[in-house]
Amino acid sequence: MQQWREKKERGERITALTAYDYPTARLLDEAGVDIILVGDSLGMVVLGYEDTTQVTLQEVVHHTRAVVRGTQRALVVADLPIHTYDTPADAVANARQLIGAGAKAVKLEGGASHRAQIEEILDAGIPLMAHIGMLPQQVREEGGYKLKGRTPAEAEILLRDAQAVEAAGAFAVVLEIVAAETARQISAAIKIPTIGIGSGAHCDGEILVTHDLVGLFPWFVPKFVKPEADVAAEMRKAFEAFIKRTRGSAAPPPESQAAPV
Repeated sequence: MQQWREKKERGERITALTAYDYPTARLLDEAGVDIILVGDSLGMVVLGYEDTTQVTLQEVVHHTRAVVRGTQRALVVADLPIHTYDTPADAVANARQLIGAGAKAVKLEGGASHRAQIEEILDAGIPLMAHIGMLPQQVREEGGYKLKGRTPAEAEILLRDAQAVEAAGAFAVVLEIVAAETARQISAAIKIPTIGIGSGAHCDGEILVTHDLVGLFPWFVPKFVKPEADVAAEMRKAFEAFIKRTRGSAAPPPESQAAPV
């Protein structure tokens, strides 16, 4: 995973998007995205859950297999769902299941508090991407998706988290909904790439939920996302056109139908 540090050293921005199925993964791979994340965000944009806290390991395993089938060059990273890495032993056992499904690396949420889990996963030979800032798996305790790193004290905690995951061996760290200046400071302070989502322009790369990027989940769009397309609207048009065409077509009379051979 040294190549990711080298990208940062060269100033090359890292691109990352989510996928949960074969066709999306193949399109992302063909487009040249660097990292494809099988995120537990699939709980909301694919499975219809309220948040990520209902996602199971087997659901991520299932979707990881589909994504891997559509990927040839991008790095496939799979999320460890909530409560699958409560202990270092659990973290390793469940990370191995994701690697067995074809992922090349795993991601978990948490900084210094999860250093032991990160180190155990790395010791097992499994590359790991860390995730700090807003942690979606804690959204119920947090009472929503809130900006992190707004005060000097909060910024210091996040910096320590970033340094902890770097020291533990993570090859990159996601900064989710972190104040832009704090994200800039963290990015300058560590040697592994920071991959931002809603964290300003100073991270070493960016990740988005693909459904948000292309307008495929119109019922909720994060404030920090500017959709590049309106796929949902185009799909609605296609569905309505099909319904109109089908309902407007008269069935041929029985006598005009071909007789069975």
